Amino acid sequence: MSIHSSIFREYDIRGIFEKELNATSVKLIGYFLGQKVGGDKVVSIGYDARSHSPILRDYLTSGLNAAGCKVLDMGMVATPVNYFSNYIDFNGVTTDASVMITGSHNPSEYNGFKMTVDKSPFFGDAIYALGDEIIANQTMQIEDNLDKTDIDVKKPYIDFMVKEFSALKGLKKKLVIDAGNGVADTVITDIFDALDFDYVGLYLEPDGTFPNHHPDPSVEKNLVDVKAALEKEGDIAFAYDGDADRIAVLTHKHNIKGDQMALLYAMKMENPTVIGEVKCSQVMYDELERRGAKAIMYKTGHSNLKVKMKETNADLACEVSGHIFFKHRYFGYDDAIYATLRMLELIADGIDLDAEIDALPQVFSTEELKVETTEEEKFHIINKVKALLANPPADFPTIVNIIDVDGVRINFEKGWGLVRASNTTPVLVTRFESIDEALAKEYEEKVNALISEAKESL
Repeated sequence: MSIHSSIFREYDIRGIFEKELNATSVKLIGYFLGQKVGGDKVVSIGYDARSHSPILRDYLTSGLNAAGCKVLDMGMVATPVNYFSNYIDFNGVTTDASVMITGSHNPSEYNGFKMTVDKSPFFGDAIYALGDEIIANQTMQIEDNLDKTDIDVKKPYIDFMVKEFSALKGLKKKLVIDAGNGVADTVITDIFDALDFDYVGLYLEPDGTFPNHHPDPSVEKNLVDVKAALEKEGDIAFAYDGDADRIAVLTHKHNIKGDQMALLYAMKMENPTVIGEVKCSQVMYDELERRGAKAIMYKTGHSNLKVKMKETNADLACEVSGHIFFKHRYFGYDDAIYATLRMLELIADGIDLDAEIDALPQVFSTEELKVETTEEEKFHIINKVKALLANPPADFPTIVNIIDVDGVRINFEKGWGLVRASNTTPVLVTRFESIDEALAKEYEEKVNALISEAKESL
């Protein structure tokens, strides 16, 4: 069975268990990643709730051992707990790299690997080069070797959070949380109990078949139950994706998106530098600048944003989908559990979340809209759209400028439109925003016409 190059993605490695991620491919991933990290180095491994995650842990361990690495096994954890392992020591041993085995919010037959080396994401060209090396050596045989040391990362993580947020103890709010049968509750209720929070938990039990709803809180239909519980008995609600690095924040009035969260979090930071992705509302960028913050627009993707944060020494970064990254008082990675506690801090400080959202300039924004295409064609279509924008049709809305840091973000006189190629699926992602609802629709129609023309020309 040959190894598929398609499993090596921009931000991580991802594929279907047994078909693409199997004993052969995953042992080789462990071996060649171990070679990149360097022999005799320490690699910590954690995994999510999927039934095949421990199996992949064993394959990966064999490969890392073959490369001469020392393997630390933290068991089932949330992705941010896995990241946290890079910042603590275990009886004098520190990690040189970590691997989180997770399919995140993908269907249950999927799994994957999020990798950190020297506290930085291992992504992009590094992953593609790793894939090339693995494919060139796919007949290589690696023996089973499950030699590893068990470690507890959950306790130091819980202790850190309880100490950091001790001022919240006994908070007089009724909280609702929905873990979506992901791994958020490998730690979250321990933290809440230690802080004496009053809360209701939905679907806390980790179950990689996700029997109650798909673990993607950016999709409205997955929030039906948590909204009902909030309406019935809560003051504020939080929902998490499968590996607990993305968050949804729900009040009785609003589903607060990631870019709106960034505005709220930045209120308690002095002149912060905040990075947003290309899908973020223009309101966020304008409002941050108005408040004296520095706002930077950059590429979508958790790895891209972590690297940009380090480069710019930014305090905060966000994605609309609910990845929130704090360098301010934290380590610069996306952690939905930490983001929950920072949101509760705002409430404890007397900030009215609904009032702050209501006070923002009103715009009309579409959700992320997806245009089906193929892995082979998606980037060619983007290049063709760029070429067409150089000489747009006579009836095309007036273009103020174009930002091409990630796909094409077209700024119009009263809004913007975005077309970018997804780095994880064979689709184009579009989004549109305007101060006028009819104009937002017009931007969508005109840009979609360009996309159609670009597709037809290939």
